[in-house]
Amino acid sequence: MSTNQQLFDRAQQTIPGGVNSPVRAFRSVGGTPRFIARAQGPYMWDAEGMRYIDYIGSWGPMIVGHLHPEVVAAVETALHSGFSFGAPTEGEVMMAEEIGKLVPSIEQVRLVSSGTEATMSALRLARGFTGRNKIVKFEGCYHGHADSLLVKAGSGLLTFADTTRNAPSSAGVPEVVTRDTLVLEYNNVEQLRDIFAGQGGDIAAVIVEPVAGNMNLVRATPDFLQTMRELCGAHGAVLIFDEVMCGFRVGLGGAQAMYGITPDLTCLGKVIGGGMPAAAFGGRRDIMAHLAPLGGVYQAGTLSGNPLAVAAGLATLKLIQAPGFYDRLTAQTAKLTAGLTEAAAAAGVPFSADSVGGMFGLYFRATVPGSYAEVTTADVPRFNKFFHAMLDRGVYLAPSAFEAGFVSSMHDDAVLEATFAAAREAFAAIV
Repeated sequence: MSTNQQLFDRAQQTIPGGVNSPVRAFRSVGGTPRFIARAQGPYMWDAEGMRYIDYIGSWGPMIVGHLHPEVVAAVETALHSGFSFGAPTEGEVMMAEEIGKLVPSIEQVRLVSSGTEATMSALRLARGFTGRNKIVKFEGCYHGHADSLLVKAGSGLLTFADTTRNAPSSAGVPEVVTRDTLVLEYNNVEQLRDIFAGQGGDIAAVIVEPVAGNMNLVRATPDFLQTMRELCGAHGAVLIFDEVMCGFRVGLGGAQAMYGITPDLTCLGKVIGGGMPAAAFGGRRDIMAHLAPLGGVYQAGTLSGNPLAVAAGLATLKLIQAPGFYDRLTAQTAKLTAGLTEAAAAAGVPFSADSVGGMFGLYFRATVPGSYAEVTTADVPRFNKFFHAMLDRGVYLAPSAFEAGFVSSMHDDAVLEATFAAAREAFAAIV
């Protein structure tokens, strides 16, 4: 049996950094990443046989826990008919119908294989629909690794002048690609009004995580989203809700149902694949009609609507519609954050926490943040110590102070109590 370190050493010989997605490398927290061998319910086991309570859930998809029998059965049935066809299937139609039923703003939908594909395609569609180039995004919101979205927004307040000089935050992205990407501060209503007052006629789209999960969990204020909706409507810009992470995580209709705000386009992922590679973008019929083969905006994907991913996603979407599912999930997540806050207070550690549906955020600062600038004031070194103290006690949190966490329907009271016991020891160890 190989150890985690042996596997990491081996991986680094053939995989850049030893991982296939950067956060998995533990660079921000230090130490050796855990190589997962299997998972079941709320637990994962690493290559050395260590069991962890999993609060990542594959970064959101595993809302009903790992290897739920109904999801497994659906995938097993599908695989006996074939892995991929490169042709339409009834399952794709069923998935599109189910998404439209659960998210009424989505009149038509196109299935893709990743969240990055969904957001990239939605922005291309918005530009093609409006005939404009500029897009607005917000500091701390991650919308995948498409070139035009990899912009260095900086920290602190962003003025109008700052937004015109955004430089790429990744090598390999020409500045010309990000020239039309305007980055504003999350939850800053005045900046929104100012940018539309000055450039409203040139803005193709505004894209936002209505519940952000990529700068840790940060809620949008109702005024922020409502102002965004009004400005986009008044200026003919497309409002895109990136619900790849929060869609079906904060509630059955996503964040848009929770806030009562209707976007023009919505990006989905994670939960709709049940752990398989699946995502989607969709919205108003008149906008979606601009997609090929009907319109001039090209988008395609060999594995889009993959039958195994569709089967896993449909089974998951069926399970989350059970009566009381979100009431229980929300209650358990809130119980988790309350218990961790109590453990931190007992140890005298500055700490706060928040949750929305099955998403949660842990912050080593006295109050819950409302922007990326506030998130960055958290005590990251102390979080890193806490992360390892919890990992050593069998609790797997996100290996970054800037990522949200996730609870599944399998995280029952016994799992939470085990988490609290580990947290009391972990907080005491980092004072």
